[in-house]
Parts: sequence; C-alpha cells; structure tokens
Amino acid sequence: MCTTCGCGDSHHHHHHDNGDGQVTVSLEQDILGENNRHAAYNKGFLAARSVAAYNIVSSPGSGKTSLLEATIKAIAGKRPVAVIEGDQHTDNDAQRITAQGVPAIQINTANGCHLDAHMVGHAIEDLNPAPGSILFIENVGNLVCPAMFDLGEKKRVVVISVTEGDDKPLKYPYMFSGSQICIINKIDLLPYVDCDINRLKANALKVNPGLIFFETSATKSTGIDTWTDYLLNN
Repeated sequence: MCTTCGCGDSHHHHHHDNGDGQVTVSLEQDILGENNRHAAYNKGFLAARSVAAYNIVSSPGSGKTSLLEATIKAIAGKRPVAVIEGDQHTDNDAQRITAQGVPAIQINTANGCHLDAHMVGHAIEDLNPAPGSILFIENVGNLVCPAMFDLGEKKRVVVISVTEGDDKPLKYPYMFSGSQICIINKIDLLPYVDCDINRLKANALKVNPGLIFFETSATKSTGIDTWTDYLLNN
C-alpha cells in the first residue's frame, strides 16, 4: 500500500450504523487537496524563473533514465538542465545523470509508489534550477499512483516501450489521459516483439485524443533530435 495516498483502500467514507444504535460518521476528504496546494506553489515558483518542468512517468524498465541521458547529451550547451530522480531505493539513477555533468537530486520514497508535490518542492529548492532551464522529474516506475499527483509540472510525459505491448494505454487509461506527451521508446526492438506501433497510438488516442507522440530509441539515439527540438522550442 502507498503510505502517502493510501491506494489499495477506498477513499470514500460514509455513515454507517454499528448495530448498537450508535452511528459513526467519517468525513469524505479530498486527499489530493494538500498535494494540489504544493503543486500550485511549485508551478508558480518555476514559472517565475521560466523553468519548464516535465514529469516523466512510466512502468519500470521503459528506459526513462536512458532517455534522459540521450536527451541531456542532445541539449548540452543549448539550455541548462536539472533533474529530480524518484526511486524507492538507491541513488543509481541520480549518479547516471550527474555523470552527464548535470545537477541532479535523488528522492527515495521507501515503500511509497510515487512522488508528490511536497517532496518535489523541497528538491526544487535544493537544486535551485537556473532561470530558463529545463527540469526533468523522473517519477517512480508505476503507471497507477503517479497519475493522481500533480507535481507542478508544465507537461506530463508518459514513456512506453514497445516491449510492453500495444494495449498498455487501455489497461492504464488514467496515466495516458492525464499526460500530454507520449514517448514510444525502444523502437529498434519492433522487429523482435509483438507490438503494432500504429495500434499502440490508436489505443492511446482512444483515452486521450490530444496526445503528442514521439518515437525513440534512447540507446541508438533514434528520434532524440525530434524530441529535443520540441523541448527547446516549447
């Protein structure tokens, strides 16, 4: 169970009779209300510095960190970059990013399954991203819980690898409906896996007709220029 949002339990509370004439009343609360307040603060802070923040979400193993490494290399010298890394344990990904010469900070969530706006806000303060920079927030690998939590980002980017199949958007519609960008990664493996990229896009568009798509192979640098052109011009 997520210790932050309590996912796995029902969030709806009702009146019920204990059978002895006493009635217990639990108030239904917006569990995301506090998070949204922190997200609004983050958004305002970043906007004041003209920092463009991208919340990168996916299932584990989709290639988020490899995609960030390729993206950072392509952007080098064109715009400052900073990265917030989210994982349950270890700082392995943050080490990979700092090895690229980019400031990064690791957030470990322990048994938490997502980042929230409060912890991201503290990380932003510690990173102190340069005005006009791009801030990447690599969320915990999970297609469920992170869909609920606004971090104050400019855009949410869902990454799906072709090795995951083409029905993921239908299985996890809330993540895809809440994202603005979909990156289809590991396209170099298409000849070897059972995935129809056109069907994948069609399934994603069923839940979110406004999605913008990029097709990439992070390890081969395929499609990275198109993706970074978008980042530098938006």
